[in-house]
Amino acid sequence: MRGLMMMVHTQQAEIVGQSVGYRLRMDYYDKVQRLSYGFHDRVHTGELITRGMLDVEAVANSFNRGMIKAIWLLVLIGWGTWLLASTDAVLTLAALSFAPVVAWRATVARMRLRVAWLRLQQCLARLTNVMEENLSGIRVVRAFAAREHEMAKFDTVSEQAKRYTDRTINIRVRDVSLMTLPTRRDARDAMRTAANRVLAGHITVGDVTEFLVFMLILQMPIRQLGMVVSALSRASTSGGRLFEILDLEPDIRDQPGARELEIREGVLRFESVGFSYGGDRDRVLDDISFEVGPGRTLGIVGPPGSGKSTIALLAARYYDVGAGRITIDDQDVRSVTLQSLRSAVGVIQQDNFLFTASVESNVAYADPWAQREQITHASSSAQLHDWVLGLPEEYRTLVGERGVSLSGGQRQRLSIARSIMADTPVLVLDEATANIDSYTEMLIQKALAKLLESRTGLVIAHRLATIRGADRILVLQEGRIVERGTHAELMALNGLYARLYSMNYS
Repeated sequence: MRGLMMMVHTQQAEIVGQSVGYRLRMDYYDKVQRLSYGFHDRVHTGELITRGMLDVEAVANSFNRGMIKAIWLLVLIGWGTWLLASTDAVLTLAALSFAPVVAWRATVARMRLRVAWLRLQQCLARLTNVMEENLSGIRVVRAFAAREHEMAKFDTVSEQAKRYTDRTINIRVRDVSLMTLPTRRDARDAMRTAANRVLAGHITVGDVTEFLVFMLILQMPIRQLGMVVSALSRASTSGGRLFEILDLEPDIRDQPGARELEIREGVLRFESVGFSYGGDRDRVLDDISFEVGPGRTLGIVGPPGSGKSTIALLAARYYDVGAGRITIDDQDVRSVTLQSLRSAVGVIQQDNFLFTASVESNVAYADPWAQREQITHASSSAQLHDWVLGLPEEYRTLVGERGVSLSGGQRQRLSIARSIMADTPVLVLDEATANIDSYTEMLIQKALAKLLESRTGLVIAHRLATIRGADRILVLQEGRIVERGTHAELMALNGLYARLYSMNYS
């Protein structure tokens, strides 16, 4: 009977634990997806992976090895104590006089274990960071023959993880094991009480024998208390690390009463916009104002660090402005839902990301149910289709992790095809043709010119040939607009734009 109960208990505990782990993992993943760019700028990817895997697993395991097991052990201890008390209450009090000592040792062990587990989990996160960074940059490591340096760095953190693991094991072996052992004095006092009770005629030798049998029943659950304390300590630590993330509110989120963005024309307007990544100091943008409507293209140029790419991020509300406002068709982007805004503003960045999937899946990322005709049309517009036809499996060919099997120009064209598929009324190109050869760039410029005929276009460029044909060009320097006009007007000014243009073609 007892074996059957243990089997049912173990099975149900595992089921509950895995269900909790699944739900917690999904909630965590959803939260990380919704947290803002600013959060992901601050927190390393390896840290988030460690919390989403190791910490979730620790909490899930605690339901079998911790919480549910604790309930089961308490039931057994309660039952065993009742059996002891039914034999002789006085002897029971004497036999369980070590309970306060166990409680005190459990408290000390739990506190020490929680600190140890926290340091170990933090160290494992650093270890994951080092490994993730090394594997992501393996080509750089090999290019600079830095394997020995990377090995030494990994060895340092790995050694720290080993030390913290050893420390945790020592606490579990010493503190947790000792907490369940009654002291010799407790055992001596219990035996003295039993002898006195027999001599006084309150109980018989048979009662003492029965009492010892019941004590054996209590032995198993009491000894397993150490495992429960260890599991709960780790779960408490891991749960705390998880809820540090789960309790966060995204910096960029829908405001109360946010409504769907209504696109009437697609006019994008910046009104005296100011922005800083770290407070009012070191402003990246200051007093930026412009307007661009459908069928028009606004070019933005400037030296490195002048704030060009920040404008692209603000247009799609990846960050909130620090001053002024941004509107689309007179609707403040902060007053509409993020889903509707991101569906209306497409951003093509220079540092594009491709998923470990087929060419087809990457192109159709914005519309997974797209038909092959739509995919090939978008690819043709991005000058990608002919290249895809030459691949072993054409559109079903895998691009490799982060598109590693593709050239920079191929990745860029695939990213452009993906944005064409999204079919957004406002399109922001952030140095989108920087990694493409001149011939391909010319072809893409023709495709984009046709694409932008009925769309609002914001083109941020380093190569000034990209925006020569723009209807209007803004020149940024140190976060401020210092010149504006057409290409011809700016060249006639013979100012910063003219100097940048000369440098491009010198």
